[in-house]
Amino acid sequence: MAIKRLPKHHQFTLACGDLSELGTYARVDNSGYRLLKRATPGPYTWVLRATREVPRRLLHVKRKTIGMRVPDNAIARTLLEQLGEPLMTTTVRLGDEPPMTDPHEIYDAIGHQVDIVIDGGIADETVSTLVDLTDPEPEVLREGAGDLYAL
Repeated sequence: MAIKRLPKHHQFTLACGDLSELGTYARVDNSGYRLLKRATPGPYTWVLRATREVPRRLLHVKRKTIGMRVPDNAIARTLLEQLGEPLMTTTVRLGDEPPMTDPHEIYDAIGHQVDIVIDGGIADETVSTLVDLTDPEPEVLREGAGDLYAL
């Protein structure tokens, strides 16, 4: 949070290797799970009801919801597979600046504050489609790279 200059209440997203990690951090009904299964991996971020494990394992901040993703990026998926657990993620954006997409610029800006910057080439600037599944009817909160018609 300090690197990005974000307030404590900022919502982060957990990147998961697959849906098997879902139950530890989030609760979702059967219809929501079917939707997740159809659309992952992919360019979607899902807002789900958080379990009690979220404040215990993540920043010790109470959260009623948690964002979760199963990315379709090969580097992210390999990293998650090797780690065997989710990673807390966020877009590389400093304050109100546009997202950073060039790994060399990211390294120059924050390389001294992080353990590693992986050069996977210039990233796509398109954000993920953000879908709230905390109610019975899914709600698209932000249109992005994910195809809304696939939902």
